[in-house]
Amino acid sequence: MESDAPVPVARIQVTLFIMDRKHSRGGKAYNPETLALGLGYDPFLSEGAVKPPVFLTSTFQFENAEAGKRHFELAYGLREQRPSEIPGLIYSRLNNPNIEIFESRLAAWDGTEAGAVFSSGMSAISTSLLALCKPGDVILSSAPVYGGTHYLFEHVLPKFGIESVSVRAGTQTAEHMREEADRIGAERVRMVFIETPANPSNELVDIEAVAQLANNLAEAHHRPVYSVVDNTLLGPVFQRPARLGADLTLYSATKFIGGHSDLIAGVVTGAKQVVDQLKLYRTILGTVANPFTGWLLCRSLETVSVRMRRQAKTARRIATLLSTHPKVRNVFYPGLMVEGHPQHEIYRRQCSGPGSLIAFEVDGGEAEAFRVLNAFEVFRLAVSLGGTESLVEHPMSMTHADVPPEQLELYGVRPGLIRMSVGIEHASDLECDLLHALDAI
Repeated sequence: MESDAPVPVARIQVTLFIMDRKHSRGGKAYNPETLALGLGYDPFLSEGAVKPPVFLTSTFQFENAEAGKRHFELAYGLREQRPSEIPGLIYSRLNNPNIEIFESRLAAWDGTEAGAVFSSGMSAISTSLLALCKPGDVILSSAPVYGGTHYLFEHVLPKFGIESVSVRAGTQTAEHMREEADRIGAERVRMVFIETPANPSNELVDIEAVAQLANNLAEAHHRPVYSVVDNTLLGPVFQRPARLGADLTLYSATKFIGGHSDLIAGVVTGAKQVVDQLKLYRTILGTVANPFTGWLLCRSLETVSVRMRRQAKTARRIATLLSTHPKVRNVFYPGLMVEGHPQHEIYRRQCSGPGSLIAFEVDGGEAEAFRVLNAFEVFRLAVSLGGTESLVEHPMSMTHADVPPEQLELYGVRPGLIRMSVGIEHASDLECDLLHALDAI
């Protein structure tokens, strides 16, 4: 006679070591490349799967009503988190295992307490700024910045009463920001926002000096002033802003972190107290990434160091070739900065590698740049950067088309400038393709 009783499912009972940020032996910190493969995940909560499964669910079942109440109290900031208390899963607009695993791993990589994943780099920026700034506040920004960020600063934030003032990215950015703060009223400054290297000029900004400026303003006026670094172009492998005093490190994870041009995401890491504020706004604005994107990000983070180092190695070869080519006026690439270069000292102190984004200016103007762009056979003519494939684009007419041309000229972004993102194709093929394209002018 068949029974209607449920059949018990066997479960493996083991005592499992769950990876922390440090070795048990001697307390030595694990390296980021190791943490990227193990932190934040217990295989035996998922049938022993070595890799996290994709948690494609919109909602999560509570153990009981009391647990549901506790979870919501934390999610909406109704009380402080108790020691050793782990926030529970509620709904994938608030939190999801795939998202949380990636957040813990990238925060460990950056040397920060917490991370927050967003649906795009722009949603990471916009959510962060709306969470931390209020009407009447001023954001001091370096320039140039990514075109979408520029549009947010110039056309969207003013509708919320938030003003932005930009100064040129470079060796003197912190000093120029101090001058602007004095001019507009230092007590109004709520945030200093920098993108270093700058997109697309590759100018470096002294992170430590800008972070110190924010601290000085905060102490003088008894209110928080946040230092925020868009670390998309060099991080997390070649630059760690938190080590230099930055409050928040921000990425378009679409780029090098995702690395395969198959996802859109953004991420911010920093102190838990600040990141929790961003997560609350993320919940209400609905700017969180989806679970599958979280899974893809975990996949990609495992190889980010290998990819970025390979890309940088090839980029050095390409930049060197460009620097000696008779049809190229200027090459902007951190790896070409040697002793005596105005920015060499900043590069030496805050960067462990040059990355793989190159900007170069060809003889002539837009027409000549377009002829070069149209002649590439291996490099793809497309925006974005940081993927495994090599890309080229024309900043003045494409990614930075919204920025007034006279403003771009001040930043060194001229009609003949081409931005190049070097991928993982064979270096000799890329060199040959570049020479072929330059033959078009």
